Amino acid sequence: MLKIPRSVLCCYVLAFALVSCGSASQKTNPTNTDMSEAEQKNDFYKNLPKGFAFPTNDAESLLLREYGSVYVARGGATPPNHIVFRDEADVAAFQNGLQRSSENIGGTNVELQAAAMNALLEARVEAQKARLSISPRGADSARRGYKQTVDLWASRVNPGFTYWVGRGRVSQAEARRIKSLTPFEQVPEILRLEQDRIFFAKSLDKSIIYSVAPPGTSQHLSMLALDVKEFENARVREILANHGWYQTVTSDLPHFTYLGVEERELPKLGLKQVRNSGRVFWVPDI
Repeated sequence: MLKIPRSVLCCYVLAFALVSCGSASQKTNPTNTDMSEAEQKNDFYKNLPKGFAFPTNDAESLLLREYGSVYVARGGATPPNHIVFRDEADVAAFQNGLQRSSENIGGTNVELQAAAMNALLEARVEAQKARLSISPRGADSARRGYKQTVDLWASRVNPGFTYWVGRGRVSQAEARRIKSLTPFEQVPEILRLEQDRIFFAKSLDKSIIYSVAPPGTSQHLSMLALDVKEFENARVREILANHGWYQTVTSDLPHFTYLGVEERELPKLGLKQVRNSGRVFWVPDI
């Protein structure tokens, strides 16, 4: 797995601080006056959803680069029109307005946007003909609520503090102070510690960013993402791509995103190929 460079960590710390101070100034419906000349010509920006809350600070621009492929999803999908879900009510309002579908796959309930589910079921039929399976990796492989993203964040942060306090790298008072903050407020604090190699990924040897998405930013909240059990199988990845499911987060190998178009159409949406671990990922070309 990749390790996050110190310079990128510094960018995250600055970025999330800017979000805390400046999110109220977000603009929607990006216009020529909102974007630079280069951005006006960029296919990715041109394909963002109508009413999209265009980033106005480094934080949101950074998150758009990391997780932004989902915002240009097609094929009947409804992508979110803003970058960070602020709380459970924000997530619920979005998810309740979707056409949703639920299926029991291999004993696990999977809930996705209807278009994404239809494509997944078609991919499963193709896989079965090839004597292969496509199944969820776990109970939280598809739809998630905001609390689940917070719980995943805490599942890295809390054990991390136990470890680093025990080794004298972080004081008990500092750990208590940071854990008392809201999940959103914790993000810059955790990344600040990681600049000194006090890492909070599950393995404690790399950034938490490569272990879980910051609260409110997971693609699973859009109901257009699925963690696939058989992600190591190249033929499974090919079949999923045949039905509009692609890998879009380079640090998350089991993670697939429903984009709803053929692969040849992805560059027209402003996405580019990035290769990692012998796989192709489609990420924003920005």
